[in-house]
Amino acid sequence: MKKVGLSLVVITLCTLTTSAYALQTQKRDMKNNMSMVYKVKAKSVDNIQDMFSEGTLFGRLRSNMFMWDWDNENPGRTKDNESWGVGGSLLYSTANLNGFGATAGLYTTHTIGTDNTDVLYGAKDFGKAGKDTYSRADGSGSSIDSLAIAYLEYKAGKTDIKAGRQIFESTLLRSNDTKMIPNTFEGISVINKDLPKTTLRAAYFTRQKLRDHSDFHSVIAVNGFSENDDAGKHSGLSNANIARTGADKNPGMLVLTAQNKSIENLKLNFDYMNVNDFVSSMIVEANYKIKLDDGWSVTPGARYMHQMDEGAGAIGGAALTGRATRGGYTDPNNADGSLSAVRVKVAKGAGNVTLGYSKISDDADIIAPWRGFPTGGYTRSMAQYNWEADTASWMIKAYYDFGKANLIPGFRAALDYADMNYDETKLLAGSIGKTDRNIVHLDLFKTFDTVKNLELKFRAAIISADATPAATKDYNSYGEARFEVNYFF
Repeated sequence: MKKVGLSLVVITLCTLTTSAYALQTQKRDMKNNMSMVYKVKAKSVDNIQDMFSEGTLFGRLRSNMFMWDWDNENPGRTKDNESWGVGGSLLYSTANLNGFGATAGLYTTHTIGTDNTDVLYGAKDFGKAGKDTYSRADGSGSSIDSLAIAYLEYKAGKTDIKAGRQIFESTLLRSNDTKMIPNTFEGISVINKDLPKTTLRAAYFTRQKLRDHSDFHSVIAVNGFSENDDAGKHSGLSNANIARTGADKNPGMLVLTAQNKSIENLKLNFDYMNVNDFVSSMIVEANYKIKLDDGWSVTPGARYMHQMDEGAGAIGGAALTGRATRGGYTDPNNADGSLSAVRVKVAKGAGNVTLGYSKISDDADIIAPWRGFPTGGYTRSMAQYNWEADTASWMIKAYYDFGKANLIPGFRAALDYADMNYDETKLLAGSIGKTDRNIVHLDLFKTFDTVKNLELKFRAAIISADATPAATKDYNSYGEARFEVNYFF
């Protein structure tokens, strides 16, 4: 398996010198974060037969390979591991009949030669590399088949209403489609653009389906692999703890967002999220682009998030790991907390450099198991969660589009370095399981003019972390690599 993985890496690097073309199909575009932008506008028809015959089918074939290499394997707890997932998706959208339409998306992933899956996983970490390429629900490492998207839609003027299983992108809620299957939600959402240069959205979701699940589950309750087992989950909000308080393990989630661009070069964003009887969050963000001479620009930005305890603290505590490990927190039963982040982006032409900093207040860990990352775009690097209480981070990231610069057509690259400083008092008390670390992370993208709907993506990261106090070796440092192939039709 390692020989196969290394061969694919070599192939990726070799293709960077071939003729290429930036991936933009007639039907859709794929952004750098792997989220999809669908460009086909649904046709308007006057009968049910044409509603289906004039619809649009979106197809995708996908291969995703993962390699994880610990600096030192921790006996009985961690092992080097690899995973290879293959699969794809079919998404069909009908034409519009009197404003009404429907969309359904079926996704599948199967593993090839994957080792150390959940037969061994349990409370251990053996199958960490590609855990979203197979099902963890029954410990077999089996395939996943999921009707992840299925919604009815109604459009009237500048208002769009969706009811059912859908993707929703906000600061805290994301599809995060970087593995094989997107993270989706079940409920109703409304988007309106009647106000000048303003986008308003409201949603109410009752269920969530994480990337490695076939079925939908609670948006917040934790119960092994059957409920919300996201890496950013609050383990204290278990089914058992929730039942003891009499709260509902399937609460509704209200989401409100607003974006305004009325002032030239200024983008304002507001997010509000409430999980009934658990937690609510308010996020405000501003980015202002300053245009300079010779095509240069400087864009300072800032984000503030305030988390309000609506019952989560009494149920599970201030720490994401739960009440049993609550040392280091002033009030171990209060989930009130906040996050402040700033950044500045300097850009010209095909390239830009961003410097960011974030700080979490020394109150409570931020609850965010919905694949949107509170520090995303500021200090979050690949697979890193840095929103525990009293964590300070900084990151510098460079991006360059070699195709746009007419140097290597179809080739884009990003490189970042991040430093994450955790609160050692909480670590010593067992409240969090991570140590101070720095990360080097590389992304490479490649498309081809000979196969215009094909894109290759290579990602790699090296994590150098401090050893856990009293440990005989450093069991926290590792390297990982990912190689992805996408073909759209």
